[in-house]
Parts: sequence; structure tokens; C-alpha cells
Amino acid sequence: MITLEPFEKPDFDTLISWIDSEQTLVQFAGFIFNFPLTAQQLYRYLEDKKRFAYKVVELPANQTIGHAEIFLPGNKTAALCRIIIGNPGNRNHGYGEQIINTLLDISFNQLNADKAELNVFEWNIPAIKCYEKAGFVINDDRTQERKVNKEIWTALNMGIDKVKWENLKAIAVI
Repeated sequence: MITLEPFEKPDFDTLISWIDSEQTLVQFAGFIFNFPLTAQQLYRYLEDKKRFAYKVVELPANQTIGHAEIFLPGNKTAALCRIIIGNPGNRNHGYGEQIINTLLDISFNQLNADKAELNVFEWNIPAIKCYEKAGFVINDDRTQERKVNKEIWTALNMGIDKVKWENLKAIAVI
């Protein structure tokens, strides 16, 4: 089981330790940071009042295992972003699904968003399956290509609205 707690200065070193390459940074954060990730970048990141950044804490061990963010650009759409399970040994244990559903609950029930979106690189099949399990669908007309080192990465946009998410919750699919 996980809980989300505010991401703060004491959490910087843990997050920085998980970002071991430019590719990992881009996969995790898109292009809002530069490699190597630094505390200065994270201070600026936390100054943005439209960002709700969280550390992911595994219970009952009370161990930080990840990071996640909700970004509210002001259009009643929550962008779920900067999601990472830091230690590969903690992946494939269902934490991703718990994180996404907790972010959706906060987005829809506390921040009053009407829909939620996220971007994911097309080669990240485990993440895509996790998001689909939570009810997200791919928006085929909203892909983007980005150059990472010498490769072209295609980002897919996925979305879900509050009504669909509530209906899925009501029938216990998620």
C-alpha cells in the first residue's frame, strides 16, 4: 500500500539518486529539467504553485519509493506527470496503479478537475498498461516526437474524465 506525501527539500537527494542518465531524466520528467538533476532545479520546480509534487511512500515500511506530480494549468484538466518508482526492485508490484488512482482521486475530488491527462513514451509498455488499467485511453491525435540523444522518442497522450473514472470505481474495475 502507498500514500502520497508532499515532496520537500529533504526528499531531493533521494529523487536525484534515481536519475542516473539523461534518458532516465527525460523518461521521468520530459524536458523541464537538465541532466544532471540538481537541488537548484528542484527548488525552482517547487516554486511553481500550479504543481503539486509528492513523494510516494510505501506502507507500512514508511519508505519513499517514488515521486509523482499533478500539474494544473488552469483549464480543469489535471496533468499527471513526473511519475517514477525509483528502485527497479519496487516495480511490477502494483504501486503504479495505486499511484495513478491516488493522483486521480486528488485531481477529481480535491482539485476539482474534470479530466486528467498524461504523456508516456510509446516504448514504455508497462506504464501504458498501468494507465489503461486505470481507465486511460490513448488520444491518437495528440502524439509528439522528441529527439533524445540521437533517437526519436514518440510520446503518446492518454486521458480519462471524472465521470468515466467514477463509473470504473463504482464497478470495482480499478
